[in-house]
Amino acid sequence: MVLAVPVTVPYARHSTKPAQWWAARALKALADGAGMSHRDFDGLSVSSFSLAPDSTVGLTQHFGLSPRYIEFLPLGGVSGVAALRRAARAVQAGDAGVVACIGADGNAPQSFRRSLENFSRASQDAVYPYGAGGPNVSFALIAQAFMADTGLTRADIGRLAVAQRANAGLNPEALLRAPLTLDAYLGARPIAPPIHLFDCVMPCAGAEGFLVMREEAAKAQGLPFVRLAGSIERYNAFPEDPVMLRGGWARDVDVLWSQAGMGPQDMDLVQTYDDYPFVSAMQFADLGFCARGDLKDFLAARDFTVAGDLPHNTSGGQLSVGQAGCAGGFIGLVEAIRQLTGVAGARQVAEAKRALVSGFGMIVFDRGLSSAAVVLEAA
Repeated sequence: MVLAVPVTVPYARHSTKPAQWWAARALKALADGAGMSHRDFDGLSVSSFSLAPDSTVGLTQHFGLSPRYIEFLPLGGVSGVAALRRAARAVQAGDAGVVACIGADGNAPQSFRRSLENFSRASQDAVYPYGAGGPNVSFALIAQAFMADTGLTRADIGRLAVAQRANAGLNPEALLRAPLTLDAYLGARPIAPPIHLFDCVMPCAGAEGFLVMREEAAKAQGLPFVRLAGSIERYNAFPEDPVMLRGGWARDVDVLWSQAGMGPQDMDLVQTYDDYPFVSAMQFADLGFCARGDLKDFLAARDFTVAGDLPHNTSGGQLSVGQAGCAGGFIGLVEAIRQLTGVAGARQVAEAKRALVSGFGMIVFDRGLSSAAVVLEAA
């Protein structure tokens, strides 16, 4: 199974357009990029927090589609990988020939405020009764425990945020492109210590998308593509943990690398879900790039910029490009497709052939509810 036609509808810090508008722009870009009519897509997978009360069924009517396969996956940070896995199965089973996978959210920052309200209610068993709203306080408690467990400091974690901002400087579509130094990162105002300003994503509106099809279909259409080499997906992996110091990747990492027939040392670039940089650090350990106890040395020894020895979140990631709702769960996949097909422009990683993309979904204070990862390989 292959992925083709990486699409980003440029993000907007402020927007009055609804999710339907952003999804439509992505669908048109996918059709234009594939040299097809959007009506030729017989599968549609949509991920969005702000689409309601609409649905994927409603979008088929709005867009004049008659697909054989649809999905609605408002799964936050795992939306992209989940959409890919389900679309690949649908194509493999003959339920669809070409599936358009889209993550889109609009009306920023209004829709983001609604998401924060829902997040707070979902966490009501932990922090909501004490007046703490939104993810920052919940993640701050997890960050404190994770840093105490691993010995990481804010300076260690800040290396990831600084490198991502350097990568974003090469991405004309990133909303935050001004250089960020480690001193500026460390000196930023606290939000919910140890989380400070540059640990937080900026809400925005936007859309991401890609197509899933058989290899022969991509070749017939003359499309550059990447192959799906392996993938994992897990929910509520460690319910016995008193606080979330690991994600589901740790449970299934051997399955991922066995499927792919390769290992962390073979990856030319890595795209982790970066709602906070410490969560990216957690993924490096859980996905086998280093032991948890070695994270401090691992982060210090690597250059995570596009020109470095382990390019990471090469578009700038959500921390610098922005978090467009569920599109944030697609940004790493779309960027990896660009890198492996050689169309990433000024931020192109030299000789990029293999990439790891990981996703992370909502928490209920102490447990990571969803985690996923995929290994992609250039054709």
